[in-house]
Amino acid sequence: MQVLGDLVAQARDRDGVLFRSPERSTPYSYSDFATNAWKGGNLLRHYGVRHGTRVAVVVGPKEPTDEDQPGYLRDGPDALLAFLAAALDGAVVDMDPPNAVDATALIAPAAWLDRYTQGPGTKGLAYGGPVDDPTIAQFERELWSENPLQPPGEVAPEDNVLAADRTYTHGELMAESSRVVADYDIGAETTVALRAPMTTAGAIVAGLLAPMRAGATVVFGGDETGDIAVADGDAPEETVVRPDDTTPS
Repeated sequence: MQVLGDLVAQARDRDGVLFRSPERSTPYSYSDFATNAWKGGNLLRHYGVRHGTRVAVVVGPKEPTDEDQPGYLRDGPDALLAFLAAALDGAVVDMDPPNAVDATALIAPAAWLDRYTQGPGTKGLAYGGPVDDPTIAQFERELWSENPLQPPGEVAPEDNVLAADRTYTHGELMAESSRVVADYDIGAETTVALRAPMTTAGAIVAGLLAPMRAGATVVFGGDETGDIAVADGDAPEETVVRPDDTTPS
């Protein structure tokens, strides 16, 4: 596996649960998540997302409260789905965008969209809601009816995919995810508790790509203790993966 699309294709044929949260009524299976990532890639293409374009994704819950902060998951992995969907199209994704967004698409919780000034060519898509602005597309609703096939186009390992402290390629993220799986002995029976903001390359690698590579289950948004935690600070798990330690060099 050399590009993020390879992980998604593998997940399409996997059994088991990828994401679990006490605020979600049913666990999110590998197969369903991969199919929705394909749908998301096809959806974003309708709004001009192509190889080399920029996409901004704001990580948060569907229905943020005053206590929620951008970067943290609570009730659903919509932002991670959007990240992979854009990656399938060959886009470069910023998971911690500035308030002034100059990108082909901005994907964010509906309640937070007004925090961001969109460029004249930026298409806003919201998850959660409701969405009152007719110029904003509702990500989940449009995803529902989209084509569930792998998006067209070729993506290479040397193509850029994540804009963070620097720009990272597919190949760099995939290689680091393989190392993390081996170093922390992550397998299909492992549960990974996600306690860090999903805004950095290290968090994306340890909290999403490595678990997907191994077939593990990612838990977030509750008190469940995992076998491993991805965290910046204290965590109840005996084994804690620090995103700074899983950032590609």
